[in-house]
Amino acid sequence: MSDEILFQKRGKAGFVILNRPKALNAINHAMVLAMAAQLTRWADDPEIAHVVVTGAGDKAFCAGGDIRSIYDARMSGQMDGLGAFFRDEYILNAQIKAYPKPYIALINGIVMGGGVGVSVHGSHRIGTEKTLFAMPETGIGFFPDVGGTYFLPRMPRSSGIYCALSAGRLKQGDALATGVLTHAVSEATLADLERDLETADDIGAVLAPYLVTPENGPVAESFDLIDETFSASSVEEILSRLEKSGSDFAGKAAAAIRQKSPTSVLIAFEQMKRGGQLSFNDCMKLEYRIVSRILKGTEFYEGIRAVLVDKDQDPKWSPSQISQVDSAELASYFEEPADGDLPLG
Repeated sequence: MSDEILFQKRGKAGFVILNRPKALNAINHAMVLAMAAQLTRWADDPEIAHVVVTGAGDKAFCAGGDIRSIYDARMSGQMDGLGAFFRDEYILNAQIKAYPKPYIALINGIVMGGGVGVSVHGSHRIGTEKTLFAMPETGIGFFPDVGGTYFLPRMPRSSGIYCALSAGRLKQGDALATGVLTHAVSEATLADLERDLETADDIGAVLAPYLVTPENGPVAESFDLIDETFSASSVEEILSRLEKSGSDFAGKAAAAIRQKSPTSVLIAFEQMKRGGQLSFNDCMKLEYRIVSRILKGTEFYEGIRAVLVDKDQDPKWSPSQISQVDSAELASYFEEPADGDLPLG
């Protein structure tokens, strides 16, 4: 295995270090497979009491998945096998959710997309003042995956729906208030906390002296407004309520949603409605259905072109308006793919 992901046994803890700091620790297919295999070994290892996941460097825990390689493969004419990364990533997400031992993510810096998938489903999500959470997928013609179908609709006061549609960013206080984080600590104490976790018998007791109480951020301060607007029964009604609100927060949220792929926004909204009623594994199966369909389309590749390749930040969405998205076309994203559903129990 390359040094892009490192595994260390330290005392009673198994440490996973995402080790691509120059790429903001973006997770690729090889890292997904290596992590899944190591977690399986540690689950059966009596010497390992808990798992601790960190990101190298001080900028990011993990800024997402390595989607550029999927774009490059598609642009070179490769059509087969593009979904394999997502299939294995989603199976890893389900493995983490069901992990039999405490799974502790130490989040310092950016945590987005694929990074959320290897942290938010664990038992302990411990974030510093540098925490910056987002699910920005609707801005690249994609959808909030890696278990977003499950955890976003379960965030309080419709805040997860807000995050899914607008790609709203949460800093430490908001991440704690919405349940993305379970605990807040200071970056200055991370090295000491890591060392204490090596010998921890009681994780809660070890964490207690490190905990801080961050101030509420703009999302927590706007919970009433978010719940009132994002609980609407359609995206059009959400936008209407936001625009009638007149507040600065609502205006920015509406403008953000209108910049995203209309198809992606509608997929995400339907995904949120369904996900709130589904088990975790059924949520992951739904995500595999959606991604299998997205990979055959054009929006995702246009989004990557605009944001990561040409970097003109000017994607040409088709259709360009929410009202133009065909309902039958939208329904096709939720149908079983030709290669079958994700193989989860």
